[in-house]
Amino acid sequence: MAEERTYSIGEVSKITGLSIPTLRFYDKEGLFPDLGRLPSGTRRFTVRDLNNIRLIECLKKTGMQLIDIKAFIRWTRQGSSTIQKRLKMFIEREKAIREEIVQLEDALDLIKFKKWYYTKADELGSTDAVDAISPDKMPDEIRELYLKTHPTPPAPEDL
Repeated sequence: MAEERTYSIGEVSKITGLSIPTLRFYDKEGLFPDLGRLPSGTRRFTVRDLNNIRLIECLKKTGMQLIDIKAFIRWTRQGSSTIQKRLKMFIEREKAIREEIVQLEDALDLIKFKKWYYTKADELGSTDAVDAISPDKMPDEIRELYLKTHPTPPAPEDL
């Protein structure tokens, strides 16, 4: 049986785009519990380690804290008894990401409106000229963005 190909820390840095100090930090923090080492102590990464790095970076992008990523890695090593914990973690991550996407879409809508607003102000020579345009005179897509991003404030008696 052929030996599995391993990679040096420098090669892994090039493959993943992570710095060598980051990879060393991850190792020190226990994110590579099965990492191989040469007799000299030199780290040797496997394809499995590369896949774990991709997962770690993905989870970090979702806002997951390193302590939670470490828990996930610990659970994977514990085997099938932790499947429910891992599933719950990914359900929670998905929910958090979906909520963030909604917030980002709202922010993008306001940016799209402001882009139109300032393009129009540049074309007309002032923001006052754009402010004078009533929503019913705006292009349909822009009117929808305006109404979505400029809700009517509640009356004082409704507060």
